[in-house]
Amino acid sequence: MCFRWLLLGMVSVAFTAAPAFAQITTEELSAAKQALKWREIGPTIMGGRVSDIAVVESDPSVFYVGTATGGIWKTTNAGITFEPVFDHEETSSIGDVTVAPSNPNVIWAGTGEPQNRQSSPWGNGVYRSTDAGMSWTHIGLQNTHHISRIQVHPRDPEVAYVAAVGHLWGSNMERGVYKTTDGGQNWERVLFVDEHTGAIDLVMDPNDPMTLFAAMYQRQRRTWGFNGGGPGSGIYRTVDGGSSWAELTDGLPQGDKGRIGLDVYRRDGNVVCALVEADARTPGQGRGGGPAPDDQENGVYCSSDRGDSWQQMSTTNNRPMYYSQIRIDPNDPERIYLGGSDLYRSSDGGRNFTNDAADGVHPDHHALWVDPNDSDHLLLGSDGGLTVSWDRSDSWYQFRNLPIAQFYEIGIDTREPYHVCGGLQDNGSWCAPSDTWSNQGIRTRDWYNVGSGDGFFTAMHPTNPTVMFAESQGGNLTRLDLTTMERSRIRPIGQRNEDGEQLDLRWNWDSPILMSVHDENTIYAGANILFRSADLGQTWEQISPDLTYEINRDTLSIMGVSGSEPQMSLNDGQSSYGNLTAIGESPMNSEVIYTGADDGRVQVTQDGGSTWTDLTDNIDDLPGNAYVTRIVASHADAGTVYAAFDNHRSDDFAPYLFVSTDFGSDWRPVVNGLPYSSLSALAQHPRNPNLVFVGNEIGIYVSVDAGKQWVRLDNGLPTVPVDDIKIEPRENDLVIGTHGRGIWIMDDITPLEELTPGGEQLDLRWNWDSPIL
Repeated sequence: MCFRWLLLGMVSVAFTAAPAFAQITTEELSAAKQALKWREIGPTIMGGRVSDIAVVESDPSVFYVGTATGGIWKTTNAGITFEPVFDHEETSSIGDVTVAPSNPNVIWAGTGEPQNRQSSPWGNGVYRSTDAGMSWTHIGLQNTHHISRIQVHPRDPEVAYVAAVGHLWGSNMERGVYKTTDGGQNWERVLFVDEHTGAIDLVMDPNDPMTLFAAMYQRQRRTWGFNGGGPGSGIYRTVDGGSSWAELTDGLPQGDKGRIGLDVYRRDGNVVCALVEADARTPGQGRGGGPAPDDQENGVYCSSDRGDSWQQMSTTNNRPMYYSQIRIDPNDPERIYLGGSDLYRSSDGGRNFTNDAADGVHPDHHALWVDPNDSDHLLLGSDGGLTVSWDRSDSWYQFRNLPIAQFYEIGIDTREPYHVCGGLQDNGSWCAPSDTWSNQGIRTRDWYNVGSGDGFFTAMHPTNPTVMFAESQGGNLTRLDLTTMERSRIRPIGQRNEDGEQLDLRWNWDSPILMSVHDENTIYAGANILFRSADLGQTWEQISPDLTYEINRDTLSIMGVSGSEPQMSLNDGQSSYGNLTAIGESPMNSEVIYTGADDGRVQVTQDGGSTWTDLTDNIDDLPGNAYVTRIVASHADAGTVYAAFDNHRSDDFAPYLFVSTDFGSDWRPVVNGLPYSSLSALAQHPRNPNLVFVGNEIGIYVSVDAGKQWVRLDNGLPTVPVDDIKIEPRENDLVIGTHGRGIWIMDDITPLEELTPGGEQLDLRWNWDSPIL
């Protein structure tokens, strides 16, 4: 057995109590708690999405990094080391971090990243720290969900303005621009357009804090697509501290607009620039297929008279719904940067741009800070983490000490020590050993790459660990020989119609694959139909009809606009609708297979795919078309199956978890003790069927009574989305893939396994009179 050294330290696990739990003695529970430890194994070589950077201007070696799903990190030595300072709040998604200019101990954090992804998490309002990030107070705006920018008065740290984008997946009223004059004790909404439109950017004249510019943004995402604009989008200005606002239109595009980015030149508040999305698309155009529409009104606009009039400088605007970041060099108004898939720079006031400002750096740039005291010094945040330049963007250094990797799916093999693999947001797929003999812990060089693109499912051959599978977005499946590193692309192709034309398949962004537990050479892959291969992907057979509802998304509307009409950033990030998202094979019977789809349809076959039964209507209290995240068939009973659903894509964030004991004919909910947070991961212990785990947007929960009651495994594991859960049976380890803090392992969960005997369902009730610590 290898020594279990930790790279980032061990932390104890505690159980957060919920009412009506088990008749388990305090001693048993305490012993289980004391026996369990969390440890993080990384990685840090590849980062995660950085959403904002806030620097103490009087001492630029001190700065804060806000991440999409990994909380806030602080350095006091220019990035030599970082410390997490937002570990145990109610969310880990950060939209903006701001240091009060007059008091660097006052830090404001707006939660919920504003990047509009199909995987974007949500926040719960504004937090404030008065001790340089050591502790935080939640100060309101809970229902804004996504906050893009906070501006703090240059001389009064109690006065702040918040740009609240509002719900991404539905309409709501708590959005727009908010102002506080008492440090967040009270808020006033000072700018509001409508329930579909929020504030996506907000800048303050550095020389006149009564003057602010706000970019309003109408957008909404649904399971089937995205509408990124409308008549609500526009630029507004106040000159009286928010008491009144006027929309600015002279020289700007007329009609519907999408996302807008803003900046004001630091030395002259008359100079304002905007990055404006104004190119509505129709199905088949632009991103995702077909020629892009006329984009002559899209691009960079600048004003030299405080926004009274504008002039279009260029049409450059790369994927606006995901970026729309514009920065004017605080010492040179001719030098302008644009965040995009590349980092763009202009040296002539925005008339011409080159996309070489960050060559060699991970693409997808969301945050940029230019040192007002030294324009050669820049900090850049992207989907790959954080970089720094000391030569005005000609070269960059990557910080590789931020463990903010965003895993979607993970897998484990059978080696000793076993290896953990997984797919990451925009950082490919990677593997590392779970243990090491080194007293330095799991190191950067222990991680090795097995896939590219946006990584998703990985699967290992059960008896030959040199053979594995790695998947990138859209079901692009690869078989890899780890001894030779030879790769074979093995994604199934559709059948042909009677005219010989190949039929199109619909693959999910995160298409499911599954290795059979009955046959080591059998693997399943799900598009809108289910494929099975008996020879490790060399050949495939279609074993189902279309298992979705086959809804044409062009007939569906978002904010009252049908999918066949022109829209901004049309369906960006959602290549298709009506595809499988979950596959569950019964460990008891290879003929029993379940599937779930993004449109909510659940089906089962009990004869290996010859016939299928729709189970969806059997699940009472399930909202229509709720996205199926996981289906897990029991290891102990052939008819028992769990199904988890995530309905946040319909602006419903409740947990939906059901169990059936009769192959899906009847279902009952099992959510007692789970918080109001959608579910993303599900696993049952292979030996004790009463021991079940789920992951959600804030962490991991465990049930020792087959789902009747849930408690949280926290106290050390930071608040972070848990997107996948695996149990390694030999070591009895619990392994989780987090979407923001990498891989964590709880070694030997035997104390949990032995709290209830396997195979026996107990009537467990919580005793509030018994202390749990």
